[in-house]
Amino acid sequence: MIQIPKLQIDQQNVLKLRTQQANQLTLLSPHSPMASRLLTSRLRSSLPPFLLRSSLNPLSLPSLSNPLSHPLPLTPFSLPFSTSSRRVPSSRPRHVDIGARARQLQNRRLWTYALTFGCVAGFIVVVLSTFQDQLVFYITPTDALAKFTTDPSKSRFRLGGLVLEGSVVHPSPNSPEMEFVVTDLITDILVRYEGSLPDLFREGHSVVVEGFLKPFPEEIKSQKSKASEKARSGECFFKATEVLAKHDEKYMPKEVAEALERNKKKLEAEQSISTGDA
Repeated sequence: MIQIPKLQIDQQNVLKLRTQQANQLTLLSPHSPMASRLLTSRLRSSLPPFLLRSSLNPLSLPSLSNPLSHPLPLTPFSLPFSTSSRRVPSSRPRHVDIGARARQLQNRRLWTYALTFGCVAGFIVVVLSTFQDQLVFYITPTDALAKFTTDPSKSRFRLGGLVLEGSVVHPSPNSPEMEFVVTDLITDILVRYEGSLPDLFREGHSVVVEGFLKPFPEEIKSQKSKASEKARSGECFFKATEVLAKHDEKYMPKEVAEALERNKKKLEAEQSISTGDA
């Protein structure tokens, strides 16, 4: 029986251990044969010459060029590395639909424009409606009666003219309401107002009152007043909510002043015609 020296056995165990480690390293990188050949050459160069030339127990190194021919049991430590190393990314290029992307951007842009236009239009409508509610027109008693006849609505406006002399009265001694007549020299209209009159309010001077036209109730028609008898003969009276005499006693809107001037010339022409006929 031939006894193998102990040193030779230890070297063979070391060689087997290094071979197993080389197989594991190669298994982690199966796509690099150059690294496998380099590792095998290094292992062979590290062995003693007598082990390579020994004929008693020849040691043949496994080929590391194909590590899959010598499979090793997968451990929990080596499993994640082995599975991750076998993942091959897809080389197929990702297809992008440029037309669909362009249509999506165009639709988004159209919706943005539509919402912006809707918000602006709504804001304009609100502003115009508010402005129209606050807009008050200056008209004369003649125009006011014509407006009430054609459209007896309760729209607010400002009535301008002259305060008829002797027309300022209190219908009831216990009532804070007072009435006076506003005229444009042709048409007289009765004005009823509850409140204190401004200091610049004078009979025979211009005045501007703001309010609504209302039909005459029977109790107002039955009241007699010499100064407002002509005004009471109509179908409506003016319910004033505010009396404007804030500037001076000669203040009058331009529209009302022009209407009074026209009416004055008209009356003078009629008087001259009647005088000539006489």
